[in-house]
Amino acid sequence: MDSPITIRLGARARARIAAEGLRAADVAIVPAAAGGPKGLILHGIDCWLFGDWLKRAPRQRRLVGASIGAWRMAAAACADPVAAQRRLARLYTAQRYPAKVDAAYVSRTCRALLDELFDGRAAEPLNHPQHHLSVLTVRGAGALARANGARWRETAGFLLAAANNLLARSRLAASMQRVVFHDRRDDAAWLRRDFDAFAAHFVGLSEANLRDALLASGSIPLLLEAVVGIAGAPPGAYWDGGLIDYHLHLPYQRDPGLVLYPHFADHIVPGWLDKSLPWRRARDAALDNVILVSPSPSFLATLPNGKMPDRRDFKFYGQDHAARMRDWGRAIAESERLAEACARWAERPDLRLAAAF
Repeated sequence: MDSPITIRLGARARARIAAEGLRAADVAIVPAAAGGPKGLILHGIDCWLFGDWLKRAPRQRRLVGASIGAWRMAAAACADPVAAQRRLARLYTAQRYPAKVDAAYVSRTCRALLDELFDGRAAEPLNHPQHHLSVLTVRGAGALARANGARWRETAGFLLAAANNLLARSRLAASMQRVVFHDRRDDAAWLRRDFDAFAAHFVGLSEANLRDALLASGSIPLLLEAVVGIAGAPPGAYWDGGLIDYHLHLPYQRDPGLVLYPHFADHIVPGWLDKSLPWRRARDAALDNVILVSPSPSFLATLPNGKMPDRRDFKFYGQDHAARMRDWGRAIAESERLAEACARWAERPDLRLAAAF
């Protein structure tokens, strides 16, 4: 029978597992990609990973995410990570939008979701004894710094950014800066040394800015409003962290530990604007210590509509919210099979089933 999961390994990760097996104590970083509803398919893995396997080997770990990935990692850093992941899956699935909706409405809905997710628990992701959270966002620069909330300016600014990115990813840095909101106990040193063309800012997470940072990290341009006035952060307009860090192509090789990366795809795309540019897929030394786990094609074929949930479903189902919620719920339930496969492989890693990047 085909496995529900696909595994890819960097060279250092493969050598270490071959010599020592896979131990929870070896996992130093857990990344989480942007991708909207696609993140729901990792629900079962998240519950197993943070509610069971990693808890067996307490150590300081970095959890880093963008957009829904940041939301998932913030939930993972709660005192009861399984309950928090279940709240997130329920609240995210329950989103309902009228046929005609503006960016302000979507932003209010997402803010209410985060308010309910962390109601009375905002301090938990900031004080977890082992997990240090980092939330990736984008701050507008150049034309996007001058958008001032005017939709036509934002549209023009993002069109210019997309054109520049098509020429070279480095040219996107003229329009966007990376802002890392990080656990104050961890200075995010592994991200501070330059590794790409983007200017970077580092801001300590606090109860005053956690929800704003999470909202900004998922604020898709033109679909949501930019987030402004984030406590402790440089002034400006903040958007979805996936614009720069869609699948989080970060300098993982700087950490001596392993990177366990549950992902909805079997490859890593650097930025959101690179999705349609297959030559931009990451295959470099940054992935040397990465274990990438993703749903297999055979698993995806068993899901409603033969695919994982995605943002297009809001349009596909239209006002039939009950049908969308039913099918997303089925996909979330099926994600338990991914967790079971991960647990089996972690117990006895079969390197013959693992491909290279």
